[in-house]
Amino acid sequence: MTEAGNLVERWRRHLALDRRRSTHTVRAYVATAERLVAFLEEHRGGPVTTAMLSGLEQADLRAFLTVRRMDGLGNVSAARELSAVRGFLKFVGGEDARVPLLKGPRVKRGLPRPVSPDEAVALAQDIAETAREQWIGARDWAVLLLLYGAGLRIGEAMGLTGAVLPFAETLRVTGKRGKTRIVPLLPKVREALEQYVAMCPFAMERDEPLFRGARGGPLSPALIRRAVQGARGRLGLPERTTPHALRHSFATHLLGRGADLRSLQELLGHASLSSTQIYTQVDAAHLLDIYRNAHPRA
Repeated sequence: MTEAGNLVERWRRHLALDRRRSTHTVRAYVATAERLVAFLEEHRGGPVTTAMLSGLEQADLRAFLTVRRMDGLGNVSAARELSAVRGFLKFVGGEDARVPLLKGPRVKRGLPRPVSPDEAVALAQDIAETAREQWIGARDWAVLLLLYGAGLRIGEAMGLTGAVLPFAETLRVTGKRGKTRIVPLLPKVREALEQYVAMCPFAMERDEPLFRGARGGPLSPALIRRAVQGARGRLGLPERTTPHALRHSFATHLLGRGADLRSLQELLGHASLSSTQIYTQVDAAHLLDIYRNAHPRA
């Protein structure tokens, strides 16, 4: 096996065993590393080594992204590709890794619309991958999946305690004005929560916060907001991509799939149906955007 091949294989094992990433994520990130190696072999005209990868410049990554864009890669996918490349280079270089700074492609702005599923997943993956410790990455991944997969407000997620353990198919959430509601937990969301709990170094007491900060205290919503802001910049996502936007996306996507307003009102914990009706306007704007971009007479 070549030196580059050995590095890619070690990257695969690191993602699967150390970081415990999903099979899909491991496959996607390894494929990106393999594409980068193949590109550099031709671009640099020789075998790829650890020293070469550790000494890459902005121009090298820019050339790689240009080739990928010529393959038809869209803005969000290109940003995810760049994020995976950064992760691979950081792994190769270790603690002293010097990864070239390069802004990701900008996502075209249009009418206000929800964060797409691809954008939501890319955001959560980037934040998890760049966390300073594995359990913190698992924590942030679980928090963001709760916002997008269960429609929680960030304050509601931070308000969960060890009393919710063990996780079941539903979760009892306390919202505004102390109102409680039951939300379903999708298998992927429950899996992310269970993985975080298994990796968290602090005991999960019934009356203690479920989500902990680095020193064991309650996790501050500001940390999640800052993490989202950083990932948003790295991935080239628009400023509308915030933790609360993930909750909006949850609602809009459900409505687009046929959920009725009353059910959506219960899932979101809205006191008034009028608060929920705003999502019909957002969904209509999103559909109009799709129509204008796709219809030949638009």
